[in-house]
Amino acid sequence: MATRRIISQEKTLLEKDDSIGSSPAANEKSNIAPAVPAAVIFKLLAFTFAMIVVPIGSYFLTVDNVFKGNSTFAGALAAIMANVVLVAYIIAAMREDQSDQEEEKQQQKGGSRGEDKKSR
Repeated sequence: MATRRIISQEKTLLEKDDSIGSSPAANEKSNIAPAVPAAVIFKLLAFTFAMIVVPIGSYFLTVDNVFKGNSTFAGALAAIMANVVLVAYIIAAMREDQSDQEEEKQQQKGGSRGEDKKSR
């Protein structure tokens, strides 16, 4: 026969949940802000769309009109266009990173100047 446990001495799931590891307590608010800004997501989606449309579009536009049915040259152009989109994404990401670094430097300089004015 199985033994019975005394349930009144055990904590319920809700009581255990308040003290588990790194989870916030019931009275604290959790941070629900997105980890990545929306502008970054939209830029990634735009370049993803361009990575699909530009090479395929350039192939079908040039295979008959420019290269007179030569699919080798049209495929090579499509590969080049895919690399152009990739390089454009890398340049856009580097510019965004540089602008973020410049803003941080200006904030640091602005904070130190403000302290100098207060001390005078």
